[in-house]
Amino acid sequence: MLTLTFLVKTLIELYVMVLLLRIWMQWSRCDFYNPFAQFIVKVTQPVIGPLRRIIPSLGPIDTASLLVAFILTTLKYPLLLLIQAGVLSLDPMNLLVGALSLLKSAGTLVFWVIIIRSLMSWVSQGRSPVEYVLMQMTEPMMAPIRRIIPAMGGIDFSAMGVIIILYLLNYLGMDLFQGLWYLL
Repeated sequence: MLTLTFLVKTLIELYVMVLLLRIWMQWSRCDFYNPFAQFIVKVTQPVIGPLRRIIPSLGPIDTASLLVAFILTTLKYPLLLLIQAGVLSLDPMNLLVGALSLLKSAGTLVFWVIIIRSLMSWVSQGRSPVEYVLMQMTEPMMAPIRRIIPAMGGIDFSAMGVIIILYLLNYLGMDLFQGLWYLL
């Protein structure tokens, strides 16, 4: 049962991350002709394509992708409980758990995208199409911090500033939702 639990949890979380990437790329107006962006669109299109005919986007926010990500995070814990204990719990509290899980997933995604962008800047030095998309996605968050803390000695500290803010928000979530935040 632990193997099935791990598999289901991992698949749901990975697909939610890909959906959040799609939302984030559309919000930051990334180049959708980029190979990495094309991959994200092709992976999500079978589910999101039909929904976009019914649920329109609200400005730069892809609401169909957001709805599917919310539904997946809301159903994740009742599904895992069904696998582990054989009990299906359909509680209105699952909506709060789904919203918090989606929020925590978004924070985790931002953290890893900034880490990957920082590491790729040392290796590829701007020649990778993936790095270009990551730069387009993270620059709106890093530019305001770069204005406050300029680069010193050729080292950009804006990524560290965003990561510290993410850690502060994570600790705020731990304070506000003490027992629940750890389970997400």
